[in-house]
Amino acid sequence: MSEKIEKYGPPIILECTLRDGSYAIDYQFTAHDTETVTHALSDAGFKWIEVGHGVGLGASEKGIGEAKESDLDYIRAGKRATDGADSLIGSFFIPGIGEARHLDTAREAGLDFVRVGTNITEYKTAEAAVKYAKSLGFLVSVNLMKSYAVDSNIFAETCRAVCEFGADFVVLVDSAGGMLPDEITEYSEKALDAIDIPLGFHGHNNFHLAIANCLSARKAGVRILDVSLRGMGRSAGNAQTEILITLLEKIGEPTGIDLLKTLDIGQNIIAPLMPAQKGVDDVDVATGAGKFHSSFLPKVVQIAQKMNVDLRELIMRVGDADMVHPDDELIMDLAQELAKRPKRFRFPHTVRFDTSEDGDD
Repeated sequence: MSEKIEKYGPPIILECTLRDGSYAIDYQFTAHDTETVTHALSDAGFKWIEVGHGVGLGASEKGIGEAKESDLDYIRAGKRATDGADSLIGSFFIPGIGEARHLDTAREAGLDFVRVGTNITEYKTAEAAVKYAKSLGFLVSVNLMKSYAVDSNIFAETCRAVCEFGADFVVLVDSAGGMLPDEITEYSEKALDAIDIPLGFHGHNNFHLAIANCLSARKAGVRILDVSLRGMGRSAGNAQTEILITLLEKIGEPTGIDLLKTLDIGQNIIAPLMPAQKGVDDVDVATGAGKFHSSFLPKVVQIAQKMNVDLRELIMRVGDADMVHPDDELIMDLAQELAKRPKRFRFPHTVRFDTSEDGDD
């Protein structure tokens, strides 16, 4: 699979319920679930479908949450479901968790595309994986996780560097769901000025802005938009598939996807598999506010309980101090500070945007 994806064109909807959605059920999708949902999605017109462990290839082997099935079982289920169709099946891959051998066996099982995920501050670790995956014939993206950890200019420079790795597209990732629509516009426009491949966007819904952020990204020229049915995903969830394709149609951006079939999949197949709807709770809001990645939540909970401090305030302070790799020492230092001198969180910097009519400085 080496077909070039044009930088600009109709929106591409990348359906990631069966990958990112697995976080919400402790990675317990079955192969049958995967085959059923993938077949229904393909029948509804989805061309890009991501399956497998939420953390990616090799995660179960590394003990990062044991999925119900193996990586290859998920891939084979997806491929069975799309046999004879033109839908592509993909999986996630984080260098250091996934290894070359996982790419080898995934390709042998028929996987079409791979999304290589790295923290944006560690993007160079993606180079070897991208080049190797390309040599196997995969379509390859680089998902720049925690994109907000750098400013928009550095983000654009990083996207340019990723192009040189040979990636087919690069993805702006709002991992904590804390970015605002104007920020998405700024990051997207600067990146698109710097690259000659498509840009994607993957958002989370901690501020109920995932859909608004997708629309801002699309208006800026972003081609590939990540979604999940019923918004099922890590933390507060993702941009909801059913809503985004409806809104894209309303603004004259047809997707070629059958809305009523999509609504049926969400209602009849996904809803019964999801945990009870909880909305966005206080921890999700704090996570978005601090641009704090929820993968660090267990150790922050443990330290907050030990030090008897407000979990939400600690989350926000930790995120402000280190958005990428907060370690135990940092978390404990901040918790001790809160325990000695309790005070409410205040954002250290206000996000400001140009409000002039012509956008000039």
